[in-house]
Amino acid sequence: MRLAVFDLDNTLLAGDSDYLWGCYLAEQGIVDAQLHARENERFYREYQAGTLDIHEYAAFVLRTLVEHELPKMEALRARFIRERIEPIVAAGTRELLARHRAAGDLLIITTATNRFIVEPIAALLDVDHLIATDPEIVAGRYTGRIAGIPNFQGGKVARLRHWIDSQQRPCRHMSCYSDSHNDIPLLEMAQHAVAVDPDPVLRAVAQQRGWEVISLRRA
Repeated sequence: MRLAVFDLDNTLLAGDSDYLWGCYLAEQGIVDAQLHARENERFYREYQAGTLDIHEYAAFVLRTLVEHELPKMEALRARFIRERIEPIVAAGTRELLARHRAAGDLLIITTATNRFIVEPIAALLDVDHLIATDPEIVAGRYTGRIAGIPNFQGGKVARLRHWIDSQQRPCRHMSCYSDSHNDIPLLEMAQHAVAVDPDPVLRAVAQQRGWEVISLRRA
């Protein structure tokens, strides 16, 4: 089995779907715009700095799924994908995915963003396998908590290893793509690690280790 593993936000997308979802909810009047924008910015800075408390962030992001009826939120999500996500699929993303498909690789998106947001994005990109942070659902309703291991930093490694073990066939080769220093443990798993439009910390690490550095934002 050959794998091609892709981070989503700021890698395959030229933006952050989680952050943009928060902005979209504020624009639609679902959340208090000023308060949400302030907290959204704080969490985003913490993510970039590698200090994000993923459980605190999940409680913040998932609150709208607790407070509002699911059909309403699903309708908003569909509009969000059309209006905010389709335009920011990076220029080189579909070509890169097609190249790995043609090589016979199995494609996986792995993202810290919660499954409610990213499941339709994986479908948009025609990627069948998705590992995401899973919101807890009890009796058909979201609780605002995370179920299982958050798919973040070292959790991405644990979740990916569990997924590979569940396939009951060995991984002979792995290519891995990410923009973020938060994913250095994930990139270290791969025989072919690629820094995509990387942040300054990841760019420095990639240069030190001889990892490939590419941009998907230029066609």
